Amino acid sequence: MTPPRARRYTTPMPSWFKKCGASRRTSPGDLVPTEIEEYAAAHSVAESDVCRMIREETYRTQDCPQMVVGPLEGAFLKVMALAVGARRILEIGTFTGYSALAMAEALPDDGMVLTCEIDADSAAFARRHWDKSPHGKKIHIRVSPALETLAALKGPFDLIFIDADKANYVNYYRRALALISPTGVVLIDNVLWSGRVLNAHDPDPSTAAIQELNRVVASDSRVTAALLTLRDGIFVIKPKTP
Repeated sequence: MTPPRARRYTTPMPSWFKKCGASRRTSPGDLVPTEIEEYAAAHSVAESDVCRMIREETYRTQDCPQMVVGPLEGAFLKVMALAVGARRILEIGTFTGYSALAMAEALPDDGMVLTCEIDADSAAFARRHWDKSPHGKKIHIRVSPALETLAALKGPFDLIFIDADKANYVNYYRRALALISPTGVVLIDNVLWSGRVLNAHDPDPSTAAIQELNRVVASDSRVTAALLTLRDGIFVIKPKTP
């Protein structure tokens, strides 16, 4: 998800961003020019009809539609699920259900996506669309604070996707490491936060939380990680083999 306020840049723009800002179709909240993202999406696995319906209705009806992951990130999630041979996926943060369905489409018939969402209206929106897909039966949603759900879960999960409230990112990451399979991958969204992670002076609470998460992951000797500049930044984190 791209954060609700990600399209506003409330801190001074770094020099590289001012240069990008001169692009015809690049706004201060976009890390990659629109034309480049569209080209990348066009050359990636296509979104399904139901995922497209979720995206289009999200943009028609939701207050913060940019939180939907969209075709390019959805393709990335699907490829990652296939790459690790996922059968059990955990998602923290459902929103309108696009990412959960994109990952479910990559699972075998007996695979499962367990997704956590605190907002009942978002959960209902997602369920309504999942019911239109033959892959919807693979998705199970828990509507409650994610930390409560996570505390009761038992692993292992083959892939964990974190895309929820930023204040708890470090908590989600630490719990994810306890639940992930040794051969699995943890993915964390929005870790560049529209470039605001570069603000070292007086960051807002969400920015500070993401900066802390990035420091924690980068210094964690238990994992190998790469921070990708895909959309709003995705951390790809692999547990080291003991």
